[in-house]
Amino acid sequence: MSHIAPEPPPGPRPDVVVVGGGICGLSCAVALTRKGLRVRLLEQAAEFGEVGAGLQIAPNCTRILDHWGLLEEVKGLGVVPKSMIMYDAIDGSLLTELDLADVERRYGFPYMVIHRSDLHATLLRAAQWLGVELINSARCVSYEQQPDGATAVFADGRRESAPLVIAADGMHSVARSLLVDDEPVSSAYVAYRGALPIEQVRANEVHEDAVVLYVGPRRHFVQYPLRSGEMFNQVAVFQSPKALAGEEDWGTPDELDGAFEGSCDAVRSGIPLMWRDRWWRMYDRDPIANWVSGRIVLAGDAAHPPLQYMAQGAIMAMEDAFVLAEHVGAQAALVPAERRGDGEPSGVDWDAATAAYNAVRPEHCRRVLSTGRVWGDLWHLDGEAREIRNALLTARATGDYSFIDWIWGPTALTPDQEPEMFRPIPLTWESVDAVQPEPDRPVSASA
Repeated sequence: MSHIAPEPPPGPRPDVVVVGGGICGLSCAVALTRKGLRVRLLEQAAEFGEVGAGLQIAPNCTRILDHWGLLEEVKGLGVVPKSMIMYDAIDGSLLTELDLADVERRYGFPYMVIHRSDLHATLLRAAQWLGVELINSARCVSYEQQPDGATAVFADGRRESAPLVIAADGMHSVARSLLVDDEPVSSAYVAYRGALPIEQVRANEVHEDAVVLYVGPRRHFVQYPLRSGEMFNQVAVFQSPKALAGEEDWGTPDELDGAFEGSCDAVRSGIPLMWRDRWWRMYDRDPIANWVSGRIVLAGDAAHPPLQYMAQGAIMAMEDAFVLAEHVGAQAALVPAERRGDGEPSGVDWDAATAAYNAVRPEHCRRVLSTGRVWGDLWHLDGEAREIRNALLTARATGDYSFIDWIWGPTALTPDQEPEMFRPIPLTWESVDAVQPEPDRPVSASA
């Protein structure tokens, strides 16, 4: 944890106020400060820090980290695995695999994994070095529009105004209610995590240089190394019968154990190593098409909290920061902070910049949120649907990137740069026939 004094001496009026000091808020602060703007960031916690364990960072994000000059530092703290492997969680059979060295050749940037707190600490150090004004113990309770900007109002009466206010205040964002009256959506799934020294899992014969995913009926299990291979991350996700029954106390350790009964040995050997004193219920929100209200903009989970299946939650937040900053920086009249007096404006056409941001990011993130929900359904199939899915995955060509090109390529700055989506394959035996002329399948299977 890094502590910042809650009341630093007041600096010049900021160009941007960021509410929220997580990965999204710090990314916004870093990206905009690099464009020459004065940024003040306020975080409700008394110290800056992140909870959780591992994050997967795909090439669409490592490309951005490289743009910000942070990729080498992040790579030094994380792991660049050699492959991504998917197995069936029941019988342990190999379903499909990605060569991550080939992924890096294709997209120009690596696929990597890192501890969430290490990525957060990197962004925090960058913000401090760039001169972002960082303030702790500031809980935002409301937002107000102003003729020339917006104001964030805090629980202690503090008011912070700027030409632009970014609400990076998470899934339960106060600012989101300015745009839509909605609530988080429960998936009835819960995640258990466990990051521990690699020595504690070697007896289980785990993969130490791969991201491994086991998919099964109403459950999945993820494993990959962290911190230069010294740690090992595991995530166990399952559907909670108590949640489906409407009980309040759901996702408990007894449900964890019950959910993974009947799994293959590799999965069952990992379950006793999960943290059992905490668990994460999985919620998202329905996508929304507008993230801008006057001079208040949503970013990160405030705009698009996802389910975890696409491993794009933190990535989308950093993409938001990158896209917004690129549109702000594209303003020809932008005057860097070091060349301005305390009260002199930046010259940014804020309305044009936020409109450009709003034209591209909501649609991209709608695709990710919607695909993530379907991806989760695909992973958790049972019965004949599971057999068909397994046959389709087994038949996949190693170099087939048709399902990920749309998301791992360069981040779109304008709608015309957004690539076409993949074409879904119907989950039928005819689809298996199309990619595998003589599939090994039960004679009784119907179309």
